Amino acid sequence: MAAAVDSPMEVVQAALPEEAAPEAAGLSCLVNLPGEVLEYILCCGSLTATDVSRVSSTCRRLRELCQSSGKVWKEQFRVRWPSLMKHYSPTDYVNWLEEYKVRQKAGVEARKIVASFSKRFFAEHVPCNGFSDIENLEGPEIFFEDELVCILNMEGRKALTWKYYAKKILYYLRQQKILNNLKAFLQQSDDYESYLEGAVFIDQYCNPLSEISLGDIQAQIGSIVELVRKTLRGINSRHPSLASKAGESSVVMEIELQSQVLDAMNYVLYDQLKFKGNRMDYYNALNLYMHQVLIRRTGIPISMSLLYMTIARQLGVPLEPVNFPSHFLLRWCQGAEGANLDIFDYIYIDAFGKGRQLTVKECEYLIGQHVTAALYGVVNVKKVLQRMVGNLLSLGKREGIDQSYQLLRDSLDLYLAMYPDQVQLLLLQARLYFHLGIWPEKVLDILQHIQTLDPGQHGAVGYLVQHTLEHIERKKEDVGVEVKLRSHEKHRDVCYSIGLIMKHKRYGYNCVIYGWDPTCMMGHEWIRNMNVHSLPHGHHQPFYNVLVEDGSCRYAAQENLEYNVEPQEISHPDVGRYFSEFTGTHYIPNAELELRYPEDLESVCETVQNIYSAEKESAE
Repeated sequence: MAAAVDSPMEVVQAALPEEAAPEAAGLSCLVNLPGEVLEYILCCGSLTATDVSRVSSTCRRLRELCQSSGKVWKEQFRVRWPSLMKHYSPTDYVNWLEEYKVRQKAGVEARKIVASFSKRFFAEHVPCNGFSDIENLEGPEIFFEDELVCILNMEGRKALTWKYYAKKILYYLRQQKILNNLKAFLQQSDDYESYLEGAVFIDQYCNPLSEISLGDIQAQIGSIVELVRKTLRGINSRHPSLASKAGESSVVMEIELQSQVLDAMNYVLYDQLKFKGNRMDYYNALNLYMHQVLIRRTGIPISMSLLYMTIARQLGVPLEPVNFPSHFLLRWCQGAEGANLDIFDYIYIDAFGKGRQLTVKECEYLIGQHVTAALYGVVNVKKVLQRMVGNLLSLGKREGIDQSYQLLRDSLDLYLAMYPDQVQLLLLQARLYFHLGIWPEKVLDILQHIQTLDPGQHGAVGYLVQHTLEHIERKKEDVGVEVKLRSHEKHRDVCYSIGLIMKHKRYGYNCVIYGWDPTCMMGHEWIRNMNVHSLPHGHHQPFYNVLVEDGSCRYAAQENLEYNVEPQEISHPDVGRYFSEFTGTHYIPNAELELRYPEDLESVCETVQNIYSAEKESAE
């Protein structure tokens, strides 16, 4: 039978004499091992940073081997935080021991702040200045972000509250960084890559928790370019576009050669890869995100045009973007360079329509109206991004179940980053924050800016200022935490507890209870609109605040709810705000929610136990 292979630590222990003092043993045995063996042992992954520190303090040779910039501490850093290694160049000198200490400290500080958020902001939306603590932390921002990502990636159904606030903080930090990068980008001159780069900034801002990079998107587009070159080789093996290296391009002058490129592109994109305009689900924000266009292979005219133009330019065809009304297009010059050209010297390409080539008259047929010559002109990066964000803004205004209006908030941020003095959008932003009951101080700042830009808005501004100030005063007058005890006489009719997974008898949705009232606490108008009086018990029965699986929050009558005998996790974005863990049968309230309903945790456990006991007896 083959002998068992010793672990690195066993190799070290076997090399040490039993009777020798630690210092003598280290000098007589470890020091005499070849350097490669010692390095292998120290980099084996079994040793912690504390172990390495202790080893390095035993003698000079081990101290030299564990030098701060050496392989041993680099391996400690890599094993602990592998995702950070992409930020270091192999040629850079790095003090890995110091990096390890700074990253560890950043992690401790980030966790302290995350842990504090639930207590500080449980009863309200995180205010504008709520993130100042983490913004003011010393150390590389990537270290704090990495710790937040580590929290989000914690396995299991625990630490839900930590994950909830880590997500909020990471969302904010990344958006702030992306917005600053976008503003700097808008100051640069237009070049062909900048259209794609600008579109990626929009994608990143609206999806800050996704790992989206310009490099990855360029690499995916580069793969498509190589497929087009392969097809082009079958059309014309001497085509000049085949001579250029990947990532390089030069303009192909002859129209016939350019036409061959476009034919090859249309075959690869629409026939081979099956890209197509999304006619079935046109009004979906995913159609405007470049990483989703590449994944789903579908989009709307503007996103499909940016993809098409980027590929064409890498192959030497200088297509240009046209901000055509209702349908974004590209134009392809047919005239001589430097000539006095008009709109009829171009062919217009519909990337949404499988690369169809159109005349001026056909463009008008496409949208069903005559347009002026100015609308056939090329537009710069800022105008293209304005149209993309405008599309997102329109989608964000559409009614939906997203009660946080996140898409509308993100698109307003982007639009105002490009055009900060748009009075109507500033007013919409102020109204949105006022409607959501968040950031009243920021609402006042926005309103003051509007008044400076356009004094004629004093009516709308005055109304919002008055009500915002009233909101701030009410917050100051708020009493302490309201505690609801199930044992109290007035709560005797409350049958269900927070944390229970319920099912709505009429509408069939699954939900989790995060609050309750002994009777309906809504106003007369809501009671009338919701037809509460038609219920057998009307509004004189317990009502429950519930998080619904579709992402909405609802207020449901007790008689309309029943316990879900097959409980499942509720995929609602605010679950972590109220609960710390999902047990498989129910949710456990976090410290802040339990403070408000101190007797519910015991009650929910008893309810679940009774239900399962009843099911067991029924089965027997």
